[in-house]
Amino acid sequence: MATQTDIRAHKLAYGCMGLGGDWDTRPYTPQDIQHAETAIEAALAAGITAFDHADIYRYGKSEAVFGEVLARTPGLRERVVLQTKCGIRLPEGDRPGHYDLRGASILRRVEESLARLRTDVLDVLLLHRPDPLADPRDIAGALSSLHAQGLVRQFGVSNMSGPQIASLQAHLDVPLVVDQLEMSLERRDWVEAGVLVNTPAAARNGFAPGTLEHCAANGIRLQAWGALAQGRLTRPDTPVGHLVTTLARRKDTTPEAVLLWWLQRHPAGITPVVGTTRPERIGACADAVRREPELTHEEWYELWVAARGTPLP
Repeated sequence: MATQTDIRAHKLAYGCMGLGGDWDTRPYTPQDIQHAETAIEAALAAGITAFDHADIYRYGKSEAVFGEVLARTPGLRERVVLQTKCGIRLPEGDRPGHYDLRGASILRRVEESLARLRTDVLDVLLLHRPDPLADPRDIAGALSSLHAQGLVRQFGVSNMSGPQIASLQAHLDVPLVVDQLEMSLERRDWVEAGVLVNTPAAARNGFAPGTLEHCAANGIRLQAWGALAQGRLTRPDTPVGHLVTTLARRKDTTPEAVLLWWLQRHPAGITPVVGTTRPERIGACADAVRREPELTHEEWYELWVAARGTPLP
């Protein structure tokens, strides 16, 4: 059974990519720390206790300012679940951006993340992107070592298909418990794939078939990054935005909660990751934690068809 220390028990996660100042290597400022503290407080007030990072966010500054807040707030570490990702290397000089899931690199990136976050253990580590050159046995050795040392409690992946997860899991004794994918009412290829079978449009859908089914069958929790589509779906001057706001009034909730409910209502089991840094918008997500998704079967389809702009096949 999942517990609050198990990432799969969390209905919502806060994405920390917006924390830490600019996307450059300049040091973070006291204002950046305050900005992070305000966002973290708003997330906690909304009932969100899972926080999603990656080692590359703001060139490491997202983790670092979060670590500053942890250091100055006694007892906060025990109240939150920390998840981070590794595997993407940003461009540097003449070296292009690339993926690196070599075992030695994973161990080094985790050590760096632990230092920036000022903690002695990560609750969850995700592999950020597939690395075509990586040896699954090498990856498994690194993850097993991190687990045996007590440095990481749970593991998962991001942006990977069901077969890729199965290939890695075949070499691992510890289970992979998360797959984080871009999923929203705007980015719908994951749900479209299930109804486009035997239609000409199926060939144009890029979502890997069977991924949702693999995750459901193996106890892997789906996390949805980009869940709020940066506010594009809550504008009432668009057909889908009008429907979202209408449903929000009908349900006595917020447009943000309606969008998150749409994801949570799916039986695959989806934990949306919200990344806004605006405290009022973080607060607007609270009903996705405090209430069960209050969308009927028909309302869920209304939202889907409105977002598609065309009828279902």
